This record gives sequence, structure tokens and C-alpha cells, in this order.
Amino acid sequence: GSVTNLFTSIVGNVFGFKALRALRLEDLRIPPAYSKTFIGPPHGIQVERDKLNKYGRPLLGCTIKPKLGLSAKNYGRAVYECLRGGLDFTKDDENVNSQPFMRWRDRFLFVAEALFKSQAETGEIKGHYLNATAGTCEEMLKRAVFARELGAPIVMHDYLTGGFTANTSLAFYCRDNGLLLHIHRAMHAVIDRQRNHGMHFRVLAKALRMSGGDHVHAGTVVGKLEGEREVTLGFVDLLRDDYIEKD
Repeated sequence: GSVTNLFTSIVGNVFGFKALRALRLEDLRIPPAYSKTFIGPPHGIQVERDKLNKYGRPLLGCTIKPKLGLSAKNYGRAVYECLRGGLDFTKDDENVNSQPFMRWRDRFLFVAEALFKSQAETGEIKGHYLNATAGTCEEMLKRAVFARELGAPIVMHDYLTGGFTANTSLAFYCRDNGLLLHIHRAMHAVIDRQRNHGMHFRVLAKALRMSGGDHVHAGTVVGKLEGEREVTLGFVDLLRDDYIEKD
């Protein structure tokens, strides 16, 4: 299956028709026979808990702030302090990539050092979501390979800005090489925020479920970002479903 081809067929041209002032795709019904042609999550919830050896409670983590401006060494220090202080994981933010003040390879190295040091001191398995998003699929996979060589348990991808084809390629790599894949939904509000035009996030959630990711930002009912409680919990249920009900 190809999420790229699916969206090209369904929404590729119709949104540009002159006769339409606005158009919104609220949902997709995916036939079970078609859904079986997609990779889906590289591993899933149970495998992640097995890798971390943590059960029966939510996993607690945070995003390193300030998101931009820290050197790789100071970034690694912040990761260590968070993990040593009791968090299960830390993560890169969506635009932590490879900038002059912190190149991606340096960040990966200092974060790996922080991971192993905190694990040795706490006796727990820790994680940090290393952002592998890049300008090309080849560069993205190179970063994922380097993360795996360092012994990192998980990488991250911005699946909308990175593109469905790139995301599916990364999901295949993660499945074949034992890496967990966290997904950030950067740019989703450009597509789903307006209620009379664009696409509902449940469509983007289904696309991600087919393209591949072990977990994704699905919104929150508290905090700074927009999101209604019932709708957000609906995304969570959708992403956790084990099967598609037949019509």
C-alpha cells in the first residue's frame, strides 16, 4: 500500500476546483483488504514496554527546552539531568535538526552519552527521541542508522513535513532494525485547523497508522495547543485499535 498514492487519488486535485469555495475531508473508510497492504506501526505499544521493561503506568517524558540555541554538550547535559531525575524519556522538538550551533551528529553523540550514564546510575532503561527528519530520504536514513549504531532505542520523524513516502521508508527501516519510531505532527494545523476546509486530523491519524509509527502526537485536552477532549480521545482510540471493523 502507498499512503502517497492514496492521498494523490482522493485529495490530489479536487480541492483546487473553481466550483468549490471550501471543502473538508472529515474521514476515510479503509477496507480491511486494503489496510492489510500497509506496514502499520514498526513495533507497537507492547514491544515498546517490553524494551523499556516498564508496565502498568504511563511513560513520563519531556521535550528539552529551549528547543533551539543550546550547544550539543549543553543539550546532552539537559537530557542527562532529566533522565537522572526520574523521567523515562526525553525528546528533540520538531525543529531540532542540524543547525550551526548544534549539528545532528554531535547531538546524537552527547545524547547517547547521557542515556548510558543515566541508565547505569538508575538501573532503568531510558530513551531519547532523536529527530532523524532531514532534507532527503537518504540523509534521514543515514541519521537513523547512526542512532542505531550508537545503541539508541528510538528515533523521531516529522511525518507531515517529511512526507508520507519518507515516513514509510523510515518505518520499514525501524521495523527491520529494532528501532522504535516516534512521530511528530508538525504542520498538521495548516491542514486540519479550519472547520470548513482541509482535512480532519482523524484522516491524518489514519494515514500515519498506515504509513507507520509507534506513537504520534495526537493532541492534548490541556496546555497551549487547540484540542477538544472528546475529539482528542477519539484519536487516541483510533490509533490504538487492533483491527478495522467491517461495514
